[in-house]
Amino acid sequence: MRRVTLVLGGARSGKSRHAESLAADHAGEKTYIATAEAFDDEMCQRIARHKAERAGAGWVTIEAPLDPGTAILGAPGFILMDCVTVWLGNLMHHERDLRASVADLRNLLTTTEKRIVLVSNEVGLSIVPENAMARRFRDEQGFANQRLAEVADEVIFVAAGLPLKLKG
Repeated sequence: MRRVTLVLGGARSGKSRHAESLAADHAGEKTYIATAEAFDDEMCQRIARHKAERAGAGWVTIEAPLDPGTAILGAPGFILMDCVTVWLGNLMHHERDLRASVADLRNLLTTTEKRIVLVSNEVGLSIVPENAMARRFRDEQGFANQRLAEVADEVIFVAAGLPLKLKG
Protein backbone atom coordinates (compact mmCIF):
# COMPACT_ATOMS: atom_id res chain seq x y z
CA MET A 1 0.00 0.00 0.00
CA ARG A 2 1.39 3.37 -1.05
CA ARG A 3 2.08 5.82 1.71
CA VAL A 4 4.47 8.72 1.34
CA THR A 5 5.61 10.80 4.31
CA LEU A 6 7.67 13.99 3.98
CA VAL A 7 9.58 14.96 7.12
CA LEU A 8 10.78 18.58 7.11
CA GLY A 9 12.93 20.52 9.55
CA GLY A 10 16.03 22.60 10.01
CA ALA A 11 19.56 21.40 10.61
CA ARG A 12 19.79 19.31 13.78
CA SER A 13 16.04 19.57 14.33
CA GLY A 14 15.61 15.81 14.86
CA LYS A 15 13.98 15.20 11.48
CA SER A 16 16.15 12.18 10.56
CA ARG A 17 15.69 10.62 13.98
CA HIS A 18 11.93 11.08 13.67
CA ALA A 19 11.93 9.63 10.14
CA GLU A 20 13.84 6.57 11.36
CA SER A 21 11.37 6.15 14.23
CA LEU A 22 8.58 5.76 11.67
CA ALA A 23 10.22 2.47 10.63
CA ALA A 24 10.24 1.10 14.19
CA ASP A 25 6.95 -0.75 13.76
CA HIS A 26 7.86 -2.12 10.33
CA ALA A 27 8.55 -5.84 10.69
CA GLY A 28 9.97 -6.39 7.20
CA GLU A 29 12.95 -5.11 5.30
CA LYS A 30 14.09 -1.51 5.69
CA THR A 31 16.03 0.34 3.00
CA TYR A 32 17.94 3.53 3.68
CA ILE A 33 18.59 5.56 0.54
CA ALA A 34 21.55 7.79 1.33
CA THR A 35 22.12 10.79 -0.93
CA ALA A 36 25.37 12.20 0.47
CA GLU A 37 28.56 12.43 -1.55
CA ALA A 38 31.88 12.75 0.23
CA PHE A 39 33.52 15.88 -1.16
CA ASP A 40 35.81 16.45 1.84
CA ASP A 41 37.19 14.76 4.96
CA GLU A 42 34.47 16.10 7.25
CA MET A 43 31.76 14.66 5.00
CA CYS A 44 33.60 11.32 4.84
CA GLN A 45 33.56 11.20 8.64
CA ARG A 46 29.90 12.22 8.76
CA ILE A 47 28.91 9.48 6.29
CA ALA A 48 30.93 6.87 8.24
CA ARG A 49 29.24 7.93 11.48
CA HIS A 50 25.77 7.64 9.93
CA LYS A 51 26.56 4.18 8.52
CA ALA A 52 27.82 3.04 11.93
CA GLU A 53 24.65 4.32 13.61
CA ARG A 54 22.49 2.27 11.21
CA ALA A 55 24.62 -0.86 11.48
CA GLY A 56 22.82 -3.60 13.33
CA ALA A 57 19.50 -1.75 13.14
CA GLY A 58 18.26 -3.83 10.22
CA TRP A 59 18.79 -1.22 7.50
CA VAL A 60 20.07 -2.02 4.03
CA THR A 61 21.80 1.10 2.67
CA ILE A 62 21.72 2.12 -0.98
CA GLU A 63 23.86 5.10 -1.89
CA ALA A 64 22.10 7.18 -4.55
CA PRO A 65 23.53 10.70 -4.66
CA LEU A 66 22.08 11.60 -8.08
CA ASP A 67 19.25 9.16 -8.84
CA PRO A 68 17.30 8.15 -5.76
CA GLY A 69 14.28 7.32 -7.94
CA THR A 70 16.00 4.31 -9.47
CA ALA A 71 17.05 3.22 -5.98
CA ILE A 72 13.46 3.55 -4.75
CA LEU A 73 12.18 1.41 -7.62
CA GLY A 74 14.58 -1.40 -6.72
CA ALA A 75 14.40 -1.11 -2.95
CA PRO A 76 12.46 -3.58 -0.81
CA GLY A 77 10.33 -2.91 2.23
CA PHE A 78 10.13 0.36 4.13
CA ILE A 79 12.13 3.05 2.32
CA LEU A 80 13.71 6.09 3.92
CA MET A 81 15.44 8.66 1.69
CA ASP A 82 17.76 10.99 3.60
CA CYS A 83 17.90 13.59 2.32
CA VAL A 84 16.28 15.64 -0.44
CA THR A 85 18.38 18.69 0.44
CA VAL A 86 21.71 16.93 -0.02
CA TRP A 87 20.41 15.37 -3.25
CA LEU A 88 19.51 18.83 -4.61
CA GLY A 89 22.97 20.09 -3.69
CA ASN A 90 24.49 17.17 -5.59
CA LEU A 91 22.34 17.96 -8.62
CA MET A 92 23.49 21.59 -8.54
CA HIS A 93 27.12 20.53 -8.16
CA HIS A 94 26.85 18.22 -11.17
CA GLU A 95 24.87 20.85 -13.14
CA ARG A 96 21.74 18.71 -13.49
CA ASP A 97 18.22 20.02 -14.06
CA LEU A 98 16.79 20.30 -10.53
CA ARG A 99 13.17 20.92 -11.48
CA ALA A 100 13.07 18.02 -13.93
CA SER A 101 14.70 15.73 -11.36
CA VAL A 102 12.21 16.75 -8.68
CA ALA A 103 9.34 16.26 -11.15
CA ASP A 104 10.62 12.75 -11.91
CA LEU A 105 10.78 11.88 -8.20
CA ARG A 106 7.34 13.40 -7.62
CA ASN A 107 5.87 11.34 -10.46
CA LEU A 108 7.46 8.18 -9.12
CA LEU A 109 5.93 8.84 -5.71
CA THR A 110 2.45 9.03 -7.25
CA THR A 111 2.79 5.69 -9.05
CA THR A 112 4.68 3.44 -6.64
CA GLU A 113 2.93 1.23 -4.11
CA LYS A 114 5.75 1.45 -1.58
CA ARG A 115 6.01 2.90 1.93
CA ILE A 116 8.41 5.83 1.57
CA VAL A 117 9.64 8.47 3.99
CA LEU A 118 11.54 11.45 2.61
CA VAL A 119 13.64 13.75 4.78
CA SER A 120 14.17 17.33 3.66
CA ASN A 121 15.43 20.57 5.13
CA GLU A 122 13.29 23.66 5.43
CA VAL A 123 15.90 26.24 4.51
CA GLY A 124 13.73 29.30 3.91
CA LEU A 125 13.13 30.29 7.53
CA SER A 126 16.32 32.28 7.97
CA ILE A 127 18.00 35.32 6.49
CA VAL A 128 18.14 35.88 2.73
CA PRO A 129 21.47 34.44 1.51
CA GLU A 130 24.04 36.99 0.35
CA ASN A 131 24.93 35.35 -2.96
CA ALA A 132 23.01 34.29 -6.05
CA MET A 133 23.93 30.59 -5.88
CA ALA A 134 22.77 30.28 -2.27
CA ARG A 135 19.55 32.16 -3.07
CA ARG A 136 18.93 29.85 -6.03
CA PHE A 137 19.49 26.81 -3.82
CA ARG A 138 17.13 28.15 -1.15
CA ASP A 139 14.47 28.79 -3.80
CA GLU A 140 14.88 25.38 -5.46
CA GLN A 141 14.70 23.68 -2.06
CA GLY A 142 11.45 25.49 -1.30
CA PHE A 143 9.98 24.54 -4.69
CA ALA A 144 11.05 20.91 -4.20
CA ASN A 145 9.47 20.75 -0.75
CA GLN A 146 6.22 22.16 -2.13
CA ARG A 147 6.10 19.69 -5.04
CA LEU A 148 6.84 16.71 -2.79
CA ALA A 149 4.37 17.85 -0.11
CA GLU A 150 1.64 18.02 -2.74
CA VAL A 151 1.85 14.27 -3.36
CA ALA A 152 2.76 13.17 0.17
CA ASP A 153 0.05 11.52 2.22
CA GLU A 154 1.58 12.97 5.36
CA VAL A 155 3.87 15.95 6.01
CA ILE A 156 5.57 16.41 9.37
CA PHE A 157 7.61 19.42 10.46
CA VAL A 158 10.19 18.77 13.19
CA ALA A 159 11.60 21.52 15.41
CA ALA A 160 13.65 20.95 18.59
CA GLY A 161 12.97 17.22 18.22
CA LEU A 162 9.22 17.73 18.33
CA PRO A 163 7.11 16.58 15.36
CA LEU A 164 4.20 18.71 14.19
CA LYS A 165 1.83 17.15 11.66
CA LEU A 166 1.10 19.57 8.79
CA LYS A 167 -0.81 17.15 6.54
CA GLY A 168 -2.45 13.76 6.84
